[in-house]
Amino acid sequence: MALISHLSPERILPDFAADDTTAAITKLVAHLVESGNLDPSLAPSTIAALLLREEESSTGIGGGVAIPHCFVEGIEQTQAVFARSVGGVDFCATDCSPVHFIFLFVVPKDQHRTHLKTLASVAKILNSAGVRTRLSEAETAREILDVLDQRAKVA
Repeated sequence: MALISHLSPERILPDFAADDTTAAITKLVAHLVESGNLDPSLAPSTIAALLLREEESSTGIGGGVAIPHCFVEGIEQTQAVFARSVGGVDFCATDCSPVHFIFLFVVPKDQHRTHLKTLASVAKILNSAGVRTRLSEAETAREILDVLDQRAKVA
C-alpha cells in the first residue's frame, strides 16, 4: 500500500489532542512542516485546501475515523501523518461520533490517480473494527505503524 511507505514513527502522533476539525488540521500540517516533510511556505495554502475540502463534505467517515486530504501545488510526493486521539476530535463525522483516528494526506496537484488510490487504501485499512481496537491498544508510534503495516499487507 503506497501510503504506508509515506509513514514513519515520526509521522505518527499517538497522543494527539485537538478540539475540532480546524485545530486538528492546523496541528497536523504544522507537524508535517516541523518534521521537514512540507515546506513552511506551503502550510497556509495546504491548511486552506484541507479546510475547503471539509466544508464541501466532512472527511469524518464514521467509526471514529477521519481522512482529511487534498491536492497541493508545489510538492513532489504524497505527504502523510497519522494521529490517534484518545479523547476524540469533533470532525462533524457522518455518524456524529468523535474521531479517534486521523489519517491526513496531501497529494501533488497533478496526481489524481494517486489521490484516489490512497483514499481507497486508507479507508480499507481503517474499516476493520479489529484494526481500530489494535490501534487503540498500541502504546507507541512504532506499534501503531506496525498495526497499519500489517493491515495494509492484507487489505
